Amino acid sequence: MFPTIKGIALPLASTVAGLALTTTTALADDGITPVPVKVFVGSMFEIGDNSGDRAGEFQHWYESYWQDAEPVEVHGASHDLYCNDAGVCGSVLGMGKVASSSSMQAILLDPRYDFSDTWFILSGVAGTPPSQGTIGMVSWGSWLVDYDLGHRWAPQEGEPGEPVFQPRKGYEDIRVYQLNPQLVERAMALSKDTPLEDSDSAQQYRQRYPDEMARRAPFVRTGTHMTGDTFFHGPGLSAEAQYMTELYGADDYVITEMEAAAITQVIDRLHGTDRIMSLRGAVNFDQGNPDETTQQHLDPAPGNTAGGFAETVANIELVGSHVVDDIVEHWDQWQDGVPTQE
Repeated sequence: MFPTIKGIALPLASTVAGLALTTTTALADDGITPVPVKVFVGSMFEIGDNSGDRAGEFQHWYESYWQDAEPVEVHGASHDLYCNDAGVCGSVLGMGKVASSSSMQAILLDPRYDFSDTWFILSGVAGTPPSQGTIGMVSWGSWLVDYDLGHRWAPQEGEPGEPVFQPRKGYEDIRVYQLNPQLVERAMALSKDTPLEDSDSAQQYRQRYPDEMARRAPFVRTGTHMTGDTFFHGPGLSAEAQYMTELYGADDYVITEMEAAAITQVIDRLHGTDRIMSLRGAVNFDQGNPDETTQQHLDPAPGNTAGGFAETVANIELVGSHVVDDIVEHWDQWQDGVPTQE
């Protein structure tokens, strides 16, 4: 059976984009104008409800922007979409490359919404090397690097001490993205002085690490965000991540996460990358301290976890909301591009 729109049969070979275009035409014929979206915030998971219980990545955003919004089901997305009257929309996209990017594509192709001028914030928790960050830190991504899309081999099968990764040809356009430098600079200017939350448990945990950066109180910074479905861990793989950023000409690796490069690839196909922001808060270090093995750090004994999760998810929204609110309040300056800093 062929799919139909308003009784018109469509060939099975029609592309999704063509289907969305036809649906948009149908909506226009009915006098329905797509809702213009000024800001879209995508989180990757929520622990329970959107409000009133232990907060995951989405709850603080929801409580700030969508308490009164009706949930909208988007076909093909993993969770409902929420939009407020100011043109700020958001959704939980799902964890990992496939779940998050497929949800993002479903939302972007929904003809009820116009994303042609949208600013995107890809938001969530992450890890950080102790030489570059600390628990509770929040980072705006300057570059996104895909941890995969290459060749790897066992260390014993290569030269001792040499990297065990090399890029695979054919992925040059999707393995690394430089995000709009003017946008990153503007986001930092708006949010760098945000007072961030901290906890006693996180403060105590930091002291296990000798790195000056790891012992710092939470702060806001920029740097490369490394995207990989594999939860790579330990000083060796952390060094490999840094090697990859240098190989690709990116900034220092400061964040390990699972989704941003994949979501960016989807947005890029339809709207480019100039309006994409990657915003991550560090809830763990990507390696153990000098007194524990990598396995011990991955499976800590009771009382040896990092702490600071609740404070970090709060910090992400505290930092990101400065940018969201500025975009909405000064839309006449933001609609056509990043405003010139005063």
